[in-house]
Amino acid sequence: MKKEIIIPAIKNGTVIDHIPSRVTFRVMRLLDPQEYEHTINVALNLESDKMGKKGIIKISDRVLTQEEVNKVSILAPEVSVSIIKDYSVKKKIVVKLPERIEKIVKCNNPKCITNIEPVDTSFSVISKKPLKIRCKYCERSMSREDIALW
Repeated sequence: MKKEIIIPAIKNGTVIDHIPSRVTFRVMRLLDPQEYEHTINVALNLESDKMGKKGIIKISDRVLTQEEVNKVSILAPEVSVSIIKDYSVKKKIVVKLPERIEKIVKCNNPKCITNIEPVDTSFSVISKKPLKIRCKYCERSMSREDIALW
């Protein structure tokens, strides 16, 4: 007998689905949940035909900004983001990794100008699979595992 895990539906808000299980909590942290008062449901290691195991985050009464979606795409480029209204999907967004990542990622080169002066970071995406980005200023390349977000 197959058991089902039931994650409660939300009336209004945002659902982030198809998150690789290993990055679910990193995605949650970048959304700054401690500053939010409404219900947030987080589940990981759920069965998925598409991914094997996945995570999901349901945020009541909050719609993600484009900046937040961009941050999510760096950690989990193939997630889907659904905007929920009255228990129905109002809008579904398949997140796409931008060609240029501005002000989101911290350069891991301690000598980079962005770590010394008040200069916004800027990275170009060299490769999407596997993810590899390059700093505009010091030209250091980083992979997904090296990425630290502001």
